[in-house]
Amino acid sequence: MAKLSPSLLSANFAELKSEIEKLEKGGADYLHLDVMDGNYVPNISFGTPIIKSIKKITTLPLDVHLMIDKPERYIKDFVDAGADIITVHGEATIHLHRVIQLIKSFGVKAGVSLNPSTNLNSLEYVIDDLDLILIMSVNPGFGGQSFIPAIKNKIKLTRELIDEKSLNIILEVDGGVKLDNVKEIVDLGADLIVVGSDIFKDSNLELRTSQFKTIISN
Repeated sequence: MAKLSPSLLSANFAELKSEIEKLEKGGADYLHLDVMDGNYVPNISFGTPIIKSIKKITTLPLDVHLMIDKPERYIKDFVDAGADIITVHGEATIHLHRVIQLIKSFGVKAGVSLNPSTNLNSLEYVIDDLDLILIMSVNPGFGGQSFIPAIKNKIKLTRELIDEKSLNIILEVDGGVKLDNVKEIVDLGADLIVVGSDIFKDSNLELRTSQFKTIISN
C-alpha cells in the first residue's frame, strides 16, 4: 500500500501549522520538504530553521529532499533540525557513497534522487546502501509542473531493479502528481507519493488529502 508525502513547498507558510494539521487529519503519512539553494536548482526555498519549527508541531516523519550543491556540508544540520529521511542528488556531490554513509551514521534514512535525465546506472554502486530512491517526474526547482510521460518507464524499471535485488528500498515519485494520474503511478510500483500543488490548491486540504489517500490505498 502506497503512502502519501505532501510537499510543503506549495503550502501557505502564513498558515503552516493549520495546514499541517489538516494534512494530518486527511491521512498524510510523511511531510515532504524541498530545500533549494538557488545553485543546484534555480530557486530558493527554506532551510533548517523552518524544518526545526515544523518538527515541533507534527509527529509525521520529515522527508527532506536536498536540492543543494555539496550537501555533505549540511547533513548534520538537517539531522539536528529533525529530518527523518535525507535525500540528495548524485550530481550535487563528488563523493555520493560517502554522503550516503554520513547520513546513515546519524541514524537517519538515506535517499538518492534521480532527475528526469539521470540514468538508472548511476545507482549501481550505491543501491545496496539506500533506504529510498526518489524519481523526479519533473525537472526539480519549481512546483506546479506537468508530469513527464517518459518517466513512467523509469519508475517501472526502478521497481524491477529493487525487487530483483530483494532490497528494502522505498520508491518515491515526485512531480506533476495529480488525482487523475496517481493511481497509474502507484500501479507502476511507487511506494511513496509526493503531491504539492494538486493538494494545496484545494480550499479543503483535509478532504483533498483523504481523496489521494483513498486512491493510493486501493
